[in-house]
Amino acid sequence: MSESHPPLRSYGRMKSRPIKPRQAALMNTLLPQIRAPIEPFDPRTLKPDAAEVWLEIGFGGGEHMAAQAARSPEVLILGAEPFLNGVASAVRHVDEQQLSNVRIHDGDVRALLERLPDACLARVFILFPDPWPKARHNKRRLVQPEVIAELARVLKIGGALRFASDWADYIDWTLERFLKSPHFAWPAERADDWRTPPADHITTRYEEKRLGDCAPVFLDLLRK
Repeated sequence: MSESHPPLRSYGRMKSRPIKPRQAALMNTLLPQIRAPIEPFDPRTLKPDAAEVWLEIGFGGGEHMAAQAARSPEVLILGAEPFLNGVASAVRHVDEQQLSNVRIHDGDVRALLERLPDACLARVFILFPDPWPKARHNKRRLVQPEVIAELARVLKIGGALRFASDWADYIDWTLERFLKSPHFAWPAERADDWRTPPADHITTRYEEKRLGDCAPVFLDLLRK
């Protein structure tokens, strides 16, 4: 990252509770083997036979990322998560399922995006990110114009981006900002297109808690 950039800041707790001993051991042994490079890189060099490269932003405990990786072994999945407990949980999933097609960035996704080449991703998932519901905290939300611009850069033409949330204001916020971008389209035609979980969606424990103020909404956007 250029020295002209302000330092990245991920809001919230970096660790909420002690990491279990087995997960802590995997953080020391497995994570270094599957950590995304810290320099600019082409994801296909990590898995030369990958049919596609996907990215999950804020993978939480890693259940969705691991399940998608197990379901699509021909795909390389990059995952970004700044919170240590989530990373520890994800590394455990990778170990238990013996996944060879996952690479993890344990930090702010904006640093990872800067290291990726243009048009390298076929899919992006942003599932139930922190809504920062208070108006004075909205600036902390992940979905901001500069992040959308970076996502447009790294997504291939025709690439898909799925955003899901159970906070009505964040859904409106996200749709408004993506549709202001000339690079994204929302092809939904009927309510079921956003109210019904997509066929390939994998429900996580966080989603099941229903902590938001509305039923989950799924926005499937396309890179124009």
